[in-house]
Amino acid sequence: MPDWTKSMEQTYKFYIIDPNTWKDRIRIDTITSCTITRDFTTETLSSASFDCDEDLTQKYGECYVRVYLITIQNGVRERHCLGTFIVQTPSVKFDGMHKSVGMDAYSPLLELKDNKPPIGYSAMKNINTMRLASELVYENCRAPVTRVQNDANTLKSDFVANPDDSWLSYISDLMANAKYRFGLTDKSEIIFDKITDIKALPPIYTFNDDNSSLLLPSIDDKRDLYGIPNALEMTYTTQGTDGTNEYMSVRVENNDENSEISTVRRGRVVLERVTDPTLTGSYTKEQFKRYAMLYLENLSTLEHTVSFSHGYVPVTIGDCVRLNYRRSGIVDQRARIIKQTIHCVTGCTVDTDATYTTELWRAIEHG
Repeated sequence: MPDWTKSMEQTYKFYIIDPNTWKDRIRIDTITSCTITRDFTTETLSSASFDCDEDLTQKYGECYVRVYLITIQNGVRERHCLGTFIVQTPSVKFDGMHKSVGMDAYSPLLELKDNKPPIGYSAMKNINTMRLASELVYENCRAPVTRVQNDANTLKSDFVANPDDSWLSYISDLMANAKYRFGLTDKSEIIFDKITDIKALPPIYTFNDDNSSLLLPSIDDKRDLYGIPNALEMTYTTQGTDGTNEYMSVRVENNDENSEISTVRRGRVVLERVTDPTLTGSYTKEQFKRYAMLYLENLSTLEHTVSFSHGYVPVTIGDCVRLNYRRSGIVDQRARIIKQTIHCVTGCTVDTDATYTTELWRAIEHG
C-alpha cells in the first residue's frame, strides 16, 4: 500500500469483466474520463459516469466495467480497484469532428432492483433471516456474495413481499429485521454490513490538517437545531396485577442554562410528545421519570454534515474516520462517511460528506 500523503504517479485503467467469473476480460482504452459516486441514500449505493470514444454497449452489449487506480511510488507499482459498474443509457455527442459517448453505470445491486419477487412471495416465520437474505441475493444477482454465517436472528412472523417490491427493496427490508444492510467491496462484490452505532466503530483513517495532510483547505460543517426538543411529555399504559390498566404520565424539561437548546437559552418550549414508549412490565414513578429524561437526552443530539475534499485514500461509505481539522474547530471527531465522489483525473480528488453528532444536553450522570 502506498503512502497516500506522499507524491506518486497515478493513472487509470478500465476493463470489461466477465460477470460470471467476476474477473477482468478485455482492457478498454477508449474511456476518456470517469466519475464515481458512492452514496448511502441511493438504492444501488454506487454509480459511475463515463465519457468514451465508442459506445461500449453497442460493441459489447450490456457489460460490466471495472475501474482501477494505478499508483507508482518509489518504483513500486500497485493497482487499486475503485468499483465495478454495469453500463447503461449511453448518450452520443458530436461536435462536427469528434464523437463522445456518455454512459451511466451502476453497481451490481441494479440486477436486484430490476427484478421482482413472485406476487405473494413470503418468507416464513422462524426462518434464519440473514441466511435467507444471502440465498436470495445469490440466486438473483451474478456478482459474488459474501454470506452471513453466524447470525442467529429469525423472523418473528411471515414476511410478505408487496406487489411493487423489487428484490432489492424486499431483501433490504428483510435484513432490517436483523439490523443489517447492503454493502459493497472495492470490486463491488456484495456484502452485508451490520448496522452499528458509530461510537462502537474504530476509526480506520485520520484526516489531519498538518503539513502532510490530504485535506484540501475548505470545509463545510452544516448543522440544524430545528426540531430538537427541550421538553418531553410521555404517557404509558400497562396492565396491573388486578387486570386493570395502570396509566402513568410524566413531563421533563431541559432547563440547563449551559445547553444551547434549553428552555432557558431558547426562551421557549419545543415539545416532544410520546404516547407509545417501548416499555414492558411495571415502573415506579421515579423509574418512569428517569426513562423519560434519558429519552429526551437521546433526542438532544445535533447531527453535523461535514463536506470536505481530499486526495484519494482507501476509505468508503459506512467507514468511521477521525477528523482533526483544528483550524475549523473540528478536533478528534469521529465521523461516518455517507457520500463520496471520486474524480478519476490527475490527483484523484475525492469529495466527501461525513456525519457526526454532538450532545447538547446530558440529563443524568451515567455510571
